[in-house]
Amino acid sequence: MTKRKPPAPTASPWQRTLLSGLKALAAQHPEDLRVLAGPPVLSRDLLMVTVSLRTTGIPRAEGGLVLGETEEFVLGLPPVERIPPYVLTAHTRFAGTPHVLEGRRLCIYLDADREWNPEGGIPAVLNRLWQWLTDAAANRFDTTTALYHAVGGVLHRTDDTPTVVAREPAEQRTVHTGWLTPRHDRRLDLTARRAGEHSLRLPVMPIGHHLPYAAGHTLADVLDRIDNHPPGLPRPRRHQHGAAAAAFMTALHHAARRNPPGTCQYFVLAIPHPRPPAEPRFLLAGRLPAPASDALRRTPPRAPDPSVLPDGIRDSAVEWCYLSDERQAVTTRRDTQRPVNAFRDTHVHIWGCGGIGSWAAELIARSGAARITLSDPGTPITGGLLVRQNYTEADIGENKATALARRLRSLRDDLTVDICPPPSPELLDAARQADVIIDATVSITAGRFLDLQARLPGRTAVLAQMTTDTATASHGVLTVSAPGTGHGPSFIDHTAGTHVLAVPILEPYHPLWTEPEPGDEIQPTRGCSVPTFHGSAADLAGTTATLVTLLGMQLHHPVSGTHLCAQPHTGTQPAHHFIPYAPHPDAPSAVVPAPALPTPPTSSVAT
Repeated sequence: MTKRKPPAPTASPWQRTLLSGLKALAAQHPEDLRVLAGPPVLSRDLLMVTVSLRTTGIPRAEGGLVLGETEEFVLGLPPVERIPPYVLTAHTRFAGTPHVLEGRRLCIYLDADREWNPEGGIPAVLNRLWQWLTDAAANRFDTTTALYHAVGGVLHRTDDTPTVVAREPAEQRTVHTGWLTPRHDRRLDLTARRAGEHSLRLPVMPIGHHLPYAAGHTLADVLDRIDNHPPGLPRPRRHQHGAAAAAFMTALHHAARRNPPGTCQYFVLAIPHPRPPAEPRFLLAGRLPAPASDALRRTPPRAPDPSVLPDGIRDSAVEWCYLSDERQAVTTRRDTQRPVNAFRDTHVHIWGCGGIGSWAAELIARSGAARITLSDPGTPITGGLLVRQNYTEADIGENKATALARRLRSLRDDLTVDICPPPSPELLDAARQADVIIDATVSITAGRFLDLQARLPGRTAVLAQMTTDTATASHGVLTVSAPGTGHGPSFIDHTAGTHVLAVPILEPYHPLWTEPEPGDEIQPTRGCSVPTFHGSAADLAGTTATLVTLLGMQLHHPVSGTHLCAQPHTGTQPAHHFIPYAPHPDAPSAVVPAPALPTPPTSSVAT
């Protein structure tokens, strides 16, 4: 019985639409565009079509890409609309040019989600290709922002591999030992020293050239790339390798023999960037699967030379791991130009870990503060607070400061978080030790204590008080006492309130300085429950985020005064208003002896 052949793959409706549009366009412009002879080929779901484009009219600038009178390209037409067509070359002449991936693929869409519109069809693709060629020939690509990748311009990542996190600087110029320590089954931390009993050895191999053709798919490919041998070119002798590949294999073999059997053997390549500055180098992490790693372990110690490796090891697939490169020298913080960047590397005290304090603490932790000191009277977390405070079900019953400290530490390994429950001797001198103190309580005692801190000689901290309205939690007040101001936030807030209540245009903010109206507060639990303000997590997180941003602006150029703000959904105008503080000539002296610690606060905005 004759076995039936599987049916040949057929083009999708979308591929047929693109191909039809391409042929129609070539018929309209026969001198500029030709679809070359031969039927289109389906490869990995792409319909591959070769075209010739007349490029003789594209002007070239010094340093730009050299083009011939005509250039041939292979268009990879995808089966569905959401994926833009690929553009490949049949040669590697363009390798090393910005936006050329793996030596042959032209990156004509930097961000396909935003730049590719299927409605444009093939004309849009060819226009994009023409613009790419024009920019490349004119040397207009910005090498600092282009996909001028040290490893072929493509992301190397194999499915189901863990992420490798690199934070320590890599400065050595020769192959050396590094360590990978698992944080969980999807994360490994790369360090120069062993960090735990489960840490694994790996070689870190600096190489002297970039890899425009990417890093390959097998160990043999990697050895070729380390030797700077272009893919597809034969070697003088099969498996012959240079000194760099031999050094890498020696280090890989050495690490594998010292790691437990059954584990994958990892490695990291440190690759210079193709254009200055070449440093710091790009890091690429890969691994051999466990069977190949065990085979390498069984290889005699004197035979790690790649020329004598068994084919089962040489031809082993390399699994690439996503490397989260978080070294300071290669990363730019996403908030670097935002106001909250002013908190970076600062020491911040947060008094009150409730509705405002719990959200403010996380926002400031994420902004890069070096140390956060939390102070809260010690009220336990209850389930009702989860509606709007930054806690979880697992935190119920715990002290707020303790639970919040645990959450903040989980955000960043390099953040120091400590707790100073009131009363504490450390709070006496906080204004001379911290950079910022935030009072997020509604405690009169805490406010008076902060006012006394403002009058300490040598005070360096910016003092701030944050609060919200009782009816909606959508209006906020930030009061700031800058160093050199002899009065604290509570005193300044009282002065601002007098001004606000006298200005009709600020009427929406009047409730912030008046007693609550009936219905402005709620009693969340029947019985002995303290009335509290209305507000959701969305209200408090939004208002607190605005207050933290305004405080960040103040830290750049501290000015004493009071900010009023309202969330967009309130319709309040003005949505932001600043009242600068002008001390009255009869105000008390700005400098007093160090005060005694008053009675600790007994309530906070947390409820």
